[in-house]
Amino acid sequence: MEPLLILVVFPAFVGIAAGMLFDDARHASLAAVIGSIVVTCLSVQIVAPGAPWNWLAALLVSLLPLSIAVAAALYWYGRRNTLPRHRRQDA
Repeated sequence: MEPLLILVVFPAFVGIAAGMLFDDARHASLAAVIGSIVVTCLSVQIVAPGAPWNWLAALLVSLLPLSIAVAAALYWYGRRNTLPRHRRQDA
C-alpha cells in the first residue's frame, strides 16, 4: 500500500494542488514537478529512515510520480479553463 501512496496518490494530490494554486500551466507544471520530487524523497525517507541509499532510490523512481503530478496539474488546468460549448439550435 505504501508504494501506491508514494508513487501515485501523493503526486496526484501535488499536481491537483499545483493546478489549483497557479493560473498559468507553465507555473503549475513547474510547481508539480518540484513538489512531486520533494514529496517522493521525503516519503521514502519517512518510510525507511536511516538507509543511506534512500535519496538515490527516490530520485531513480521519481519519473513516475513526476509524470503523474504534471498530468494531474495540466488536467486540472484544462478542466478549469475550458469554455462551455453551446449547442446549435438548428431546426
